[in-house]
Amino acid sequence: VQLEEQLMRINVPEDISEEFMRELKTVGYSDAQIAWVMRVEEEQITKRRKDLGIRRTYKMVDTCAAEFEAQTPYFYSTFDSENESIPSQDKKKIIVLGSGPNRIGQGIEFDYCCVHGLLAIKEAGYESIMVNCNPETVSTDFDIADKLYFEPVFWEHLEEIIELEKPEGVIVQLGGQTALKLAETLKAKGIPIIGTSFENMDLCEDRGAFSDLLKELEIPYPDYGVASDADEALAIANRVHYPVLVRPSYVLGGQDMRIVINDNELERHVLHILKHTPDNKILVDHFLERAKEAEIDAIFDGEELHVMGIMEHIEPAGIHSGDSAAVLPTYSLSVDAVNTMVEYAEKLAKALQIKGLINIQFAIKPAREEGEADQVYVIEANPRASRTTPFIAKAYQVPYLQIATKVMMGTHKLKDFNIQARPAGFAIKVPVFSFDKFPNVDKQLGPEMKSTGEAIQFIKDLTDPFFRELDRQRYMYLTR
Repeated sequence: VQLEEQLMRINVPEDISEEFMRELKTVGYSDAQIAWVMRVEEEQITKRRKDLGIRRTYKMVDTCAAEFEAQTPYFYSTFDSENESIPSQDKKKIIVLGSGPNRIGQGIEFDYCCVHGLLAIKEAGYESIMVNCNPETVSTDFDIADKLYFEPVFWEHLEEIIELEKPEGVIVQLGGQTALKLAETLKAKGIPIIGTSFENMDLCEDRGAFSDLLKELEIPYPDYGVASDADEALAIANRVHYPVLVRPSYVLGGQDMRIVINDNELERHVLHILKHTPDNKILVDHFLERAKEAEIDAIFDGEELHVMGIMEHIEPAGIHSGDSAAVLPTYSLSVDAVNTMVEYAEKLAKALQIKGLINIQFAIKPAREEGEADQVYVIEANPRASRTTPFIAKAYQVPYLQIATKVMMGTHKLKDFNIQARPAGFAIKVPVFSFDKFPNVDKQLGPEMKSTGEAIQFIKDLTDPFFRELDRQRYMYLTR
């Protein structure tokens, strides 16, 4: 409190002394926090800190409790004088950004992606550097990457690692939304992003721009509009008709998404979103009732699309994909619907110039009359590893993350891999909930994710009692 009060009395960053800046950094103030207290831009604080010669140095974690001299390439940052992280000069380097702490919407699945990405980087002859801050993950084991920086996945920390290591580029596709959020800064600072470009990743995250792309590609999608306040949202909802799905752009885990059925609910929820994210755009789209949901995970190398798997959800559209049980491969969708999904996936991968992974979610409205085709809508696309990518890789026993990483790096094309035939039978993804640990949480499933993990169940055929019970629940969902 005393430090903060002292900081508030300083008018401009140039008046911060070296001694005071070092004290602030030593006790844990980030540049962003200092900037917030002083009501200035973060870059002004960063510039002042560097002008004063105050930079992070890196110390090696002693994994043998001083019994022997530490040799593990496992580093944490400090503002001490001696730097123990000596950059190698004999290899090109690639940094992989991790997903940070586990939380709803972003869990251990992304760590699986990072680990297999690191293995692929090493196989390709590069030095692999991992940046992550979660001690519970495999990616932060000291023997996975060639070099590990146990650091928060924030720009201030990443920038100094990049300045020290001078990598060929950074991979953001494997660490979920945490890593993806740094893509814009990496692009602005001129740091190469390995894989799909920032512009095309941002196009998918910007719900309005993505819907415009779907329109241009003549791919069906729910009628929508983009609003910046409650009045605009009300006008859109009355144009596209209730029920509507209301969601902010740039979120993971369906955060703050809700299905609303009238003007009062809509206005209340829009005000809630704007209170928490004041400058965010709000997408209001018509909600497809009683539609089946499915998703594709694929790899695109600029020429060829390889569909890793197509999963059919047990719960209908409107339940977050992370909370839905899902069957791999599909079991009730028509051949025409599946072919249409693959066709749309290929169109999107080409238009977005995907280099690596893409996940696309679909809603399928069954035909009303005999002889009509099912209507396939694209709900969203994620130009990165998804929660289901590791599931498919494990179910089919194919190292898809390693293949995708080599495609991102440009060292391989899909034709260079001999991907084996898939085993018979079905794999079922089952969400894991922790409601017993959070008794006051609303257990009703919806577009906002609530599961904290997932399990896998293998069955030989659709007569399996476990599957039949899931299918019975689905029938109840779709007919009520």
